[in-house]
Amino acid sequence: MSSPLAKPQIIAHVQKSLNYTVFDTKWIPCSAKFVCMGNFPRGTGVMQIYEVEHGDAQLIKEVEKPKPIKCGTFGATSLQQRHIATGDFEGNLNIWNLEMPEVPVYTVKAHKEIVNSIDAVGGLGIGDGAPEIVTGSRDGTVKVWDPRQNDSPVANMEPIEGETKRDCWTVAFGHAFNDQDRCVCAGYDNGDIKLFDLRNMSLRWETNIKNGVCCVEFDRKDISMNKLVATSLEGKFHVFDMRTQHPTKGFASVSEKANKSTIWQVRHLPQNRDIFMTAGGAGNLHLWKYEYPAQRSKKGSDDMDVGVAGSVNLLQNATLSTQPIASLDWSPDKQGLCVCSGFDQSVRVLIVTKLNVV
Repeated sequence: MSSPLAKPQIIAHVQKSLNYTVFDTKWIPCSAKFVCMGNFPRGTGVMQIYEVEHGDAQLIKEVEKPKPIKCGTFGATSLQQRHIATGDFEGNLNIWNLEMPEVPVYTVKAHKEIVNSIDAVGGLGIGDGAPEIVTGSRDGTVKVWDPRQNDSPVANMEPIEGETKRDCWTVAFGHAFNDQDRCVCAGYDNGDIKLFDLRNMSLRWETNIKNGVCCVEFDRKDISMNKLVATSLEGKFHVFDMRTQHPTKGFASVSEKANKSTIWQVRHLPQNRDIFMTAGGAGNLHLWKYEYPAQRSKKGSDDMDVGVAGSVNLLQNATLSTQPIASLDWSPDKQGLCVCSGFDQSVRVLIVTKLNVV
């Protein structure tokens, strides 16, 4: 029998109560600081920067903005600048210098409605090619932006005339392993998952998981597509093996039910792409490990290669709150350190142990 302490443990290191609803939290790269984004009860937006020291998180900066801030990313910035890109309730995409966050260094009216999700690649030394930001909105469109170009997106994926506009809840970059290739995955409220190939400007693959897609994430953005995790309402998530695409069957996948409530987010461990954490609507976190099959593809009856899905093992779980955990971010620099926020108006810094031995 292995002792329970041999498994990874999820330890709450710091907990801070906030006086606003927090929607997203992100570590500031190469620092012990993180930024929280959300909205005050009076309807304005807020960004706060905290620094973790001596077992506590100290508030070092707070700025109020006209509109509530829904999401943010550092993925398109350099490690020297560390500018954060945010999406707000008005549909604006802003980029902020956190040293002087009063006025954005870049701003564009990206969407007609709320920006639900944002992701970026090409900065921080992650992913080849241009620094780009993708936004997904309630208006049904997914747009890709290059902060070096003003006003117009470099790509716009929207429903064709006559098609129903679906609320886009989540977007993610992947396949950015050279200067030419890049994909965007988007998940929608009706269960649709769409994979857009930015090199060919085409829809490469689509599927439906029968439940609203809350979060999609590739295990790595800067490699040839390997795995994609999609989380949904009602506690289910799917892991797609993205190495082998069959012309009709698409990608092989395995699904797992974490619990009965919505899985708001999934985040892969930066130091090990086969370990990921899901954040749930019942205030819980689940730590998973993906196990590859003996062979990742086989010949199908039509003599075409078809993917083979692996399995998912639960390493640990913890309940932190009675309210949903809506955002989660691993520290890119320190293995096992993460920050999460929930609708209980709290932000928590967690330490996950023994990740190097699982």
